[in-house]
Formats: sequence, C-alpha cells, structure tokens
Amino acid sequence: QVQLVESGGGLVQPGGSLRLSCAASGLTLDYYAISWFRQVPGKEREGVACIGGSADNPFYADSVKGRFTISRDYVTKTVNLQMNSLQPEDTAIYHCATDRNAGAPFCAIVPDYMKLWGQGTPVNVSS
Repeated sequence: QVQLVESGGGLVQPGGSLRLSCAASGLTLDYYAISWFRQVPGKEREGVACIGGSADNPFYADSVKGRFTISRDYVTKTVNLQMNSLQPEDTAIYHCATDRNAGAPFCAIVPDYMKLWGQGTPVNVSS
C-alpha cells in the first residue's frame, strides 16, 4: 500500500523549533516533488513549502519564508521540514503530500494538485 507518514510534531514554546519528517512506503520519495501543508480546524488548508524532484528549487509560502526550511535526506529517504522561530499562528496539523508525478523538477503548494496525502502530525506552539 502506498502511503505517506509524517512525524516530528509536538508541543513547543513560541520561538522554539521542530523538525517534521515525511516518509513513504510503496514509493521512493527521491523521485517526487513533495509539499507540506497545514490545516487548522475550520480553516482552509494552507500550503507551506515544497521541493521538486531536483531538490534544488524549494518554494515557501510568505508566511514561513526565512523561518522554515524544506530538504531531502537521501540516506533516510525522507523529506524534512525544519521549523524555526515558531509562533502560535503556526499551530496546525501538518501534512505532507505529493502529486505523484515522478521526475517532475518543479513543485507546488496547491492542495488540488496533490494525489497522495499523509495523515498529518500536530504542531502546537504555546507557552
């Protein structure tokens, strides 16, 4: 069964950091653009960051630019989201997703483009 699994969420104080990971079973993440989204209950899903198959063209939403970094780990076969300077407004369920377009060099943070989603990992930024 093909699936994405996120990990690394938790409770952190404002100004703190977390590192989320996205792993896959049934497909090799190296070949796919991967995007991170977040969602707060009652609000629309928001695109956060993405990385294309070439791994040298990350894209960030303005709300996280300069604080979040997306990267690939070719050893662990994961896509990671390093989140620094976290603020209460970053509190959400974070999901990774892919459009399953193998080899595509570019990425997007448009939910409708995604074909496979993980179940999400919660991030709670609170003092």
